[in-house]
Amino acid sequence: MSQLTVGKDVLSYCTKCKLNLGHTIVAMKDSIHIAKVKCNTCQTQQSFKDPTLAKQNKTRTRKTTSAPSKVISVSDLWMEKMSSTKKKSTPYAMDHKFVQGDIIDHTKFGPGIVEKVVDDKIEVIFRHDIKTLVHNKH
Repeated sequence: MSQLTVGKDVLSYCTKCKLNLGHTIVAMKDSIHIAKVKCNTCQTQQSFKDPTLAKQNKTRTRKTTSAPSKVISVSDLWMEKMSSTKKKSTPYAMDHKFVQGDIIDHTKFGPGIVEKVVDDKIEVIFRHDIKTLVHNKH
């Protein structure tokens, strides 16, 4: 796993977009804890929100473990997802319908894997970024 530093991309919960998206680290608390991130989608700077904790009940007042949570970079997540699938890639086109797990080949961003489908949009994990793209437009 790569070392977390300012300028690296990580997955974080965006409080404006209300989604787990790719963010760029802008400030660190110390060598292993992220302080501030900038959303790569809406460009909002905010405190780092671990995406694994974002869906937990917010009324919990005490953390049950003192171990730091595992933070994974976007490129490590992409590598993990791409190595765990055997599907063939499909060229990206707005009029094509995609489903979760599909591998797409984008002319600008390269190969990516569809992580989430919401109506006419797909969230795709590319090697250096997570992008929201349209699909199924006729």
